Amino acid sequence: MGIDIAVLASGSGTNLQVLIDTPDIRPRIACVVSDNSDARALVRAGDAGISAAVVRWQDHPDREAFSVAVADVIDTHGAKGVVLAGFMRVLSKPFIDRFPNRVLNIHPSLLPAFPGAHAVDLALDHGVAVTGVTVHLVDEKVDHGPIVAQRPVPVKQDDTVDSLHTRIQVEEHTLYPEVVRAFVNEELTVEGRKVTWE
Repeated sequence: MGIDIAVLASGSGTNLQVLIDTPDIRPRIACVVSDNSDARALVRAGDAGISAAVVRWQDHPDREAFSVAVADVIDTHGAKGVVLAGFMRVLSKPFIDRFPNRVLNIHPSLLPAFPGAHAVDLALDHGVAVTGVTVHLVDEKVDHGPIVAQRPVPVKQDDTVDSLHTRIQVEEHTLYPEVVRAFVNEELTVEGRKVTWE
């Protein structure tokens, strides 16, 4: 039982590394896909003996064509689920439709607060006392799909973007493997916007 996953990453791949270092998740990672040929995540995949591929945004006429190309690569590796780990492209509806309720993302805020690419900056700008981490299923809107799990992170008076992001990452690196483990073991049940774990 269980499913193999593709991990999509655009940058350094710290969340990818955590998944690689989790013994019961590593064998389930069928491939790593990046839109950035210089991504450190590709090196991490290579070091772990995981197949890696690059699908460059600029090689495709639009978001849909790019998304279909990424989905095709995932299919060729036999992965049935997708885990986003710092992937900085929005995937189109045809991609989501090919992996219904099978695309996970992690976001550095307590969604629905502060969606988008600047969540940590926005949390500081708004003066919130608590922000955090959200793992959610992906739909066609940005940072909008059903929430699977959340973990709070207090905001300190002297926090900078870097210091707050560092503390958020600590929580990401413990929460994401827990959710991904349940995901690959097919222990998540989705009913509308409600997600439960077995």
